Amino acid sequence: MSGSLFVIAAPSGAGKTSLVKALVATVPGLRISVSHTTRAPRDGEAEGVDYFFVAPHQFQRMVETDALLEHATVFGRSYGTSRAFVERELAAGTDVILEIDWQGARTVRRLHPAAISIFILPPSLASLRRRLESRGKDDNGIIEQRMAQAQQELSHYAEFDYLVVNDDFTQAIADLTAIIHASRLGLSFQRLRLHDLLQRLGLA
Repeated sequence: MSGSLFVIAAPSGAGKTSLVKALVATVPGLRISVSHTTRAPRDGEAEGVDYFFVAPHQFQRMVETDALLEHATVFGRSYGTSRAFVERELAAGTDVILEIDWQGARTVRRLHPAAISIFILPPSLASLRRRLESRGKDDNGIIEQRMAQAQQELSHYAEFDYLVVNDDFTQAIADLTAIIHASRLGLSFQRLRLHDLLQRLGLA
């Protein structure tokens, strides 16, 4: 039985990474696909946990050999998803979650039409700015660039299957968990999972 592919996108500062980590800790049978990136590690980030940190020439080689399911460049740094990892986990029946941007989500939906896509909205642009400033990772110029990019990213919300507002963190996790659980109750999934029961009921 193949696993399901979930795609979560959001503008920088909307809390996507924190939500995904909490979701995976809450929902069994769900794995994060760790992206490859050419940017340097930030304080507290670990190789193979937060990202796989690679040199630009290594990343370009992955692009050229079709090793990436999707990839994008943001603020001069490249990010990409390992094709082999995703396909291996799905084939093993594991549900995989991708934390990527809207461009990557568009590519994934084209390659995996059954992928379930979720867009995270901030409660306001003011709160988004406050979150970016509170991280203390970027100067004012970069924050302004991120805010301008956020406005452009937000305009793509209608391309996604679900919208979740990250205002109250606990509620946002509950909403994401509900989406995962609902997908696992779908007919195609349940028909395989409940094959023996359906046979006993004379339905398979």
